[in-house]
Amino acid sequence: MLNNLTPFLLHWGIIALSLWVASHVFHGIKFANTPSLVVSALLLGFANAIVRPLLIVFTLPLTFVTFGFFLLVINALMILLVSAMVKGFTVSGFWTAFFASIFISVLSFIFGSFFSGGTPPIAPSQNGTWL
Repeated sequence: MLNNLTPFLLHWGIIALSLWVASHVFHGIKFANTPSLVVSALLLGFANAIVRPLLIVFTLPLTFVTFGFFLLVINALMILLVSAMVKGFTVSGFWTAFFASIFISVLSFIFGSFFSGGTPPIAPSQNGTWL
């Protein structure tokens, strides 16, 4: 169980750090206090793990028609969903959530690669094929 706890806490911290930086970059994102930031990061992780895949499956035809760009809308909806659930977390509108979701995704990727040592989670095997 402890083997899974460390990556979970690391991912939670990366999301919290990305949300905090996004709140300083985008004027439409505000946190009332630190607990609202921590809870928002936790709920955003759960929403991305549970709700987002369901939305992706339900909107698959629309995602194909838009060549995958509708996934950006789904990311923005996840941020708006979390802001509706957490009392101290406010997002001014859809477009703020849209551009902030892109920013948070890129920043989380950068922080994640920095903290994981720059190695991909799945490495090629000895014969050069990916597992």
